[in-house]
Amino acid sequence: MNEHVTALPEATQSAPEAPAVRRRSEWIEKLKSIALGAGFPILLVLLWHFAVAATGTRLIPSPRQVAVMMYDFSFGGIYDDAFSATILTHIWKSMTRVYGGFFLAAAIGIPLGLMIGRLKILRQLLDPTINVLRPIPVTAWLPLSMIFFGLGPNAAIFLVFLGAFYPILLNTTFGVRSVDPRLFEAAAMLGCSGSAMFRQIVFPAALPSIFNGLRIAHGFAWILIVVGEMTGVPTGLGSVIMDGRTLSRTDLVVTGMIVIGAMGFMTDRIIVSISNRVLSWSPQHHA
Repeated sequence: MNEHVTALPEATQSAPEAPAVRRRSEWIEKLKSIALGAGFPILLVLLWHFAVAATGTRLIPSPRQVAVMMYDFSFGGIYDDAFSATILTHIWKSMTRVYGGFFLAAAIGIPLGLMIGRLKILRQLLDPTINVLRPIPVTAWLPLSMIFFGLGPNAAIFLVFLGAFYPILLNTTFGVRSVDPRLFEAAAMLGCSGSAMFRQIVFPAALPSIFNGLRIAHGFAWILIVVGEMTGVPTGLGSVIMDGRTLSRTDLVVTGMIVIGAMGFMTDRIIVSISNRVLSWSPQHHA
């Protein structure tokens, strides 16, 4: 009896320690992930620096030259040219075109994918046309986009839309077709049909694939902004890269590339956070 009494304080003391140990291990794992994620880019920059120094090339800028250009692009005060302290203007213009095309692709691709995945007759009608148009490179549409929309942002939005549309459409269709047919049968037995079937069964079941499609399409949207801004727009990150190429300023080209990569990464993290929250019932989709 006395042994049980003396054991109780030890049990009560060890219980609060478990959450603390768990939190500590989670923090260690996060720090390890951050260190590994930051370590590889730093290694690449070091290799870049030593490669430029060893070869003595002037065609490729050194990391220091790019850093100076990045500072001037952000704050000015070094070169005092047309690109000095203009980073926010270019980022804003590119984002309006990227997300104009991306959200338009999502607004059309998700409902159409849900219908194609669910309705066999619509799938038979549209699949051949989609599979003929899908392999055509977006760059091939560049001359036609300039004819359709003229020189300016609308042509860029159209090209981004084309690049983002097919990943969203195909992943949504795949998500619907992957739903277990028994789920539809069970819902029908409970009186679920028509639009209610789409809202309560089809759409939630397809959400993991839809988010996969959105992430892929989002990456394509940022990739294609360079192509989109070849349509004669005066501002935007793609326009900066094209101007840098024309002026043989590779430090400006690399600066534009880095800013596009950083913006794409940060906005992708937002999509991942939304996906993890919406798909909290599906642990395998946490990124």
